[in-house]
Amino acid sequence: MFFERPDSGESCVLVHINITAEKNQEDLTEFEELAISAGAEPVALVSGSRERPESATFLGSGKLEELARVRESHGAGLVLFNHALTPGQERNLERELRCRVLDRTGLILDIFAQRARSHEGKLQVELAQLRHLSTRLKRGWSHLDRQKGGIGLRGAGEKQLELDQRMIGQRIKSIRKSLNRVHGRRELGRNARQRAELPTISLAGYTNSGKTSLFNRLTGASDYAADQLFATLDPRLRRISLPAVGAAILADTVGFISHLPHQLVEAFKATLEETVAAQLLIHVVDAAGARRVEHIEQVREVLAEIGAEDIPQLVVCNKIDLCPELGPRIDRDANGRPLRVWMSALTGAGEEELRTALGEWLGYDLRRESLVLPPRQAGLRSRLLARGCIESEAVDERGNFHITARLSPAESRRIASLEGCRVRPRKTMAADTTVSAWPKIRYNSALERKPCNGDSHGLE
Repeated sequence: MFFERPDSGESCVLVHINITAEKNQEDLTEFEELAISAGAEPVALVSGSRERPESATFLGSGKLEELARVRESHGAGLVLFNHALTPGQERNLERELRCRVLDRTGLILDIFAQRARSHEGKLQVELAQLRHLSTRLKRGWSHLDRQKGGIGLRGAGEKQLELDQRMIGQRIKSIRKSLNRVHGRRELGRNARQRAELPTISLAGYTNSGKTSLFNRLTGASDYAADQLFATLDPRLRRISLPAVGAAILADTVGFISHLPHQLVEAFKATLEETVAAQLLIHVVDAAGARRVEHIEQVREVLAEIGAEDIPQLVVCNKIDLCPELGPRIDRDANGRPLRVWMSALTGAGEEELRTALGEWLGYDLRRESLVLPPRQAGLRSRLLARGCIESEAVDERGNFHITARLSPAESRRIASLEGCRVRPRKTMAADTTVSAWPKIRYNSALERKPCNGDSHGLE
């Protein structure tokens, strides 16, 4: 956009250095998947170990010479680092290697730019890219001489760097205004769902854990789902029907990843607000993944960063079709409430168990009420019917509606306050199921680091 830099080719060299002074190391396998998802073709890997990065080029002089030889021998036009590089390190490496250099953050931004389809998604990605680019303008041009300015083109004008900074600042302001309008529209939609008293369930989880496949399975949609990182960027909302609850809204959102760039979290706040405003989170976990424990912790960190750590969560252990010894089931806590559901979004095994668990979570406080509504409250009766709350109804000779419905305590009080309406409580929905008959399954507080093959799959 603003740079005179070497063109990037499809072939690339990957650089992965173990920094012993850092506790959390990046995953090399995930880095390779990111490169492939971006459309690059890895032709070589340069790895090593250092106590801490070198300030000027991140690598030591010997490793930098090795990287230059490897790049030249393979004719690669791009070098990808599985680390966050400072703007100075990135410029110095490009000068030494004479090719384009991208760090982990730039690689993720490139994937997001390729996958964004909606107008909102493109705006969010552009905002993140501009914020990332604003720190990398210095020496991006080879002609940073001062431009002439003033009347008659005399006097000191602006440098090209200053022009670029001003252009980026103006574009960021414009994008923020557009995203604020998007935020307003989303807020209107949420308010409408709240007035209709439709509960919202949001999918959350590590990228490529199967969230969109689960979304398609539950809603009957056919949204794009693929075995690749960040296949979904734009949020989607669909209505689903749940036992004992009726209608609910299911939201599919962008997946998380380790060390998700902060500017991406900031740019996607309008999208992630669907997660913050949900009544229940479905935390989708790849049960066959070797690093599922680390992925769970990364998701929790991002949820805490966006203020969604206190929303109730139901863990869905997906992809049990890849672990033959696992079958669909519901794990419950000491009080009998669903804690985890084991299923396969690909084959549909465990779908009924998941719907049951969701119905129990959202219907925990619902009560079965006997309502008597006068004819003038036919609109209220229609809204309850549309939500799927009504179990049975009858009409007497005066035209009054005698309805048995599932309602929350707040909704019961609101209906009882309406003129001509009567509410007679019957029993809670939880009383319909004998809690003592629910199986008490022992479980660990965290999923253990064990493979999913053999007798002990490590996910009990």
